[in-house]
Amino acid sequence: MHKLRGATLAFNGLGRCLSAEKHRSALKIHSRGFVCAHHVDESNKNEVYDIIISGGGMVGSAMACSLGMDRNLDGKKILLLEAGNKKVMHKVPDTYSTRVSSISPGSATLLTGVGAWKHITKMRCKPYKRMQVWDACSDVLITFDKEDMQDEMAYIVENDIVVAALTKQLDDLSDNVEVKYRTKVVKYSWPMPHKPASAIPWVKVTLASGESVETKLLIGADGPNSMVRQGLGIATVKWNYDQSAVVAVLHLSEPTENNVAWQRFLPSGPIAMLPLSDTESSLVWSTSHQHAQELLQLDEESFVDAINSAFWSNENQSEFIETAGSLFRSTLSAIMPTAGSPRQLPPSVAGIGPKSRVMFPLGVGHASEYIRHRVALIGDAAHRVHPLAGQGANLGFGDVACLTRILSQAAFDGKDLGAMQHLLEYETERQRHNLPMMAAIDLMKHLYSTNTAAVVLLRTFGLQATNMVPALKKQIMAFANK
Repeated sequence: MHKLRGATLAFNGLGRCLSAEKHRSALKIHSRGFVCAHHVDESNKNEVYDIIISGGGMVGSAMACSLGMDRNLDGKKILLLEAGNKKVMHKVPDTYSTRVSSISPGSATLLTGVGAWKHITKMRCKPYKRMQVWDACSDVLITFDKEDMQDEMAYIVENDIVVAALTKQLDDLSDNVEVKYRTKVVKYSWPMPHKPASAIPWVKVTLASGESVETKLLIGADGPNSMVRQGLGIATVKWNYDQSAVVAVLHLSEPTENNVAWQRFLPSGPIAMLPLSDTESSLVWSTSHQHAQELLQLDEESFVDAINSAFWSNENQSEFIETAGSLFRSTLSAIMPTAGSPRQLPPSVAGIGPKSRVMFPLGVGHASEYIRHRVALIGDAAHRVHPLAGQGANLGFGDVACLTRILSQAAFDGKDLGAMQHLLEYETERQRHNLPMMAAIDLMKHLYSTNTAAVVLLRTFGLQATNMVPALKKQIMAFANK
């Protein structure tokens, strides 16, 4: 019931964002910006920045680079705060990390624009040209690719390499962006949009060192447990799936071109194999908490057998579903004889990387608001999704591109960067993209989490029909790449 209630709230939020007007009333702007004011200590004047980004992960670092390279923001004081150590990679590690992201062409364009993609390609990334998705209960499939597999669909990149590339680029932008590593925030103090004379005009950031700084705009990029979001009291619609993801680095049985991303929907959850190199791939297996624990306890040989079985076994298929699917496929082929796509077989797995098996719980979350007066949330601080569509990092990079464009225009027009009027444009635009994407991912998760015959038949027909309409598949890919 809590999932249905959460979904209702999420779709209510979608309706609110889709009906939002570009120009809100002054009364609404005032109410959205209201927070408790803090009085100024006149004896202690803090350094004031135009923009402070809290959180130096992939999205926060990309935000800092994007702002630092924007010509309209030249001369603005920008500060990036990161609690962890500086991520420097003088040499690419011999082993692959289990923490990887699928970087869409749109995100690659952003990273190219901020100067980080050239560093990523010099280190390592693996493009893939096709994605094949199929159902373990019916074996029906759908494939996504560009024209005749000539262009890359996306790139699998280790998160550490993305951060290291952005860090290197930030070093080159030191005149435009100041970065403080190993710097923990302990408190935020919020201004009021219509402040009394005794209230602070900017967001005040108190650091663990005892130092305080102030900013005209605070960008929260501090992850799913965002201190910025919690400090503002922004409500979050969220729920945990009864699933954990098991990740590992896989050694393939033999070298292969390895340019296909594979995903199979099992009744217990999706299993994905993403290419890392010609001989290695990354595993993301979403399953029940108990099964995930059991997978971690298996010896290597048994774990490899379980992976190969998950991709190849037909134990969940029924003769009735197979017959009905075959008849429907034959009908579609008669109507559209040149449509559809050939089936490819996934590579078999021979081993796993040493100490590469880990698990983490899965859930979904969405902030009811992305902005407040002088504050904007980006990345996981604003939204968290199931990894089955590989869209987590791309949604965050989309936030970066959108917010940079809006702040650039505000600076060009001589506007206050922290004002609600243009921050509302960012919130509306991104919610209009993020909420439908999150709803679609959540629907897919629930639709494929059952082996009930009627549901299996429904998704069999739906997937087959979609696979036969190239124009529809192109629309799906275009939306995912925004």
